[in-house]
Amino acid sequence: MASIFSKIVAGEIPCYKVAEDEKHLAFLDINPMAPGHTLVIPKQEIDYLFDMTESDYIDLELFARKVAVAIKEAIPCTRVAEAVLGLEVPHAHIHLVPINTEADMDFRHKTTLPGDQMASIAARIAAQVK
Repeated sequence: MASIFSKIVAGEIPCYKVAEDEKHLAFLDINPMAPGHTLVIPKQEIDYLFDMTESDYIDLELFARKVAVAIKEAIPCTRVAEAVLGLEVPHAHIHLVPINTEADMDFRHKTTLPGDQMASIAARIAAQVK
């Protein structure tokens, strides 16, 4: 059975896309810790990030870096934090979260934002991806 992220890649489930290339996809987390909280995934379904080949792992991190730079340009924040948990969805993914303090990186405190606000945030970040 395909993961929810594979269904997003296939276009079966909509997302607020931030960036995409032939091997990767970045989209907003639907329950963000902060506006701009973005998930970066390989399009190929693989359960655990560290099971990826070295070259695929490096490519994913380089793609995530481009997205993180764009988030920093689009969302007022001190830093963009990166986290890898890999427990909630069986598809490798990286969380990129705009933060101002370490306390902002608390996965126990998530929120929801209206769709128009999510679309606006996604467009602002996407406009900064180089």
